[in-house]
Amino acid sequence: MMSKRKFEIISKITEIETIAVVKSVRERHRLNRMYAQGRLARWRKLKGFAWVRYQNGVEVWAEVHWFEAHGIGRQEEKVKREFPQ
Repeated sequence: MMSKRKFEIISKITEIETIAVVKSVRERHRLNRMYAQGRLARWRKLKGFAWVRYQNGVEVWAEVHWFEAHGIGRQEEKVKREFPQ
């Protein structure tokens, strides 16, 4: 079942890289308010590549970005680029 996202990740995410850590994450204050229940979490912004399926059934290889913190997990996944196959 699809969630509120407009896509779902249908493969393992590969080539994961950290883009930003702690103070380099510009949205850390908003992320703490939304997901950390008042705690100060150590947020990281990451990117990787995976197969994604949109709600209309189209599957593409894409670069995916997301935020992650220990004990909170992966949040706010976003497709940044699609690669034609």
